[in-house]
Amino acid sequence: MKITDVLRAEHAVFHNLFDHIEAVLPRTRTLAEVKSLTTVVESLLAPHSKTEDNLFMEPLEHCFDQIGQKETFHDEHVIIDAELAKVHRAREVKAAKKILLGAVTASRKHFEKEERIVFPMAERILKAKTLSELGETWLKRRAIAVK
Repeated sequence: MKITDVLRAEHAVFHNLFDHIEAVLPRTRTLAEVKSLTTVVESLLAPHSKTEDNLFMEPLEHCFDQIGQKETFHDEHVIIDAELAKVHRAREVKAAKKILLGAVTASRKHFEKEERIVFPMAERILKAKTLSELGETWLKRRAIAVK
C-alpha cells in the first residue's frame, strides 16, 4: 500500500471524527466533556502528524523549497497542536468549544491542502516503489506501536 493511500485513509477517519465532534459539541455541557473530545483528537492526530513529518515529508523537502512551502505544512501541525492544547487551559465551556471547533476547521483545511497539493505531488515525483516502501515502513511502525 502506498503511503499516500495510508494518509488519505487516515484523513477519512479524521473527517468522520470531526463530523461527530461538530454534531455533539453543541449539546456538550461540561468542560470535562470538551476536553475529553480534545484528548481523543490529540491522541489520534499525534501519530498521524509524526508520520507526515518524519516519514512522508522528508523525501519531498526539496519540492517544498521550490514552491515556497517548506515551513507551511510543519507549521500548520504545530499551530493545530497549540490550539488543541489551549482547550485544556480553557476555564469556560463556551471558550473551549470555540477553540476546539477552530482546531477542527484548521485540521480540515490542512488535510484538504495536503490532498490537493502534497499527495499528488508525491505521486508525480516519487517512484511507486518508494511510495510503497514508505507505506510498508508506516505499517511496521504501527505494528510496533500496537504491541
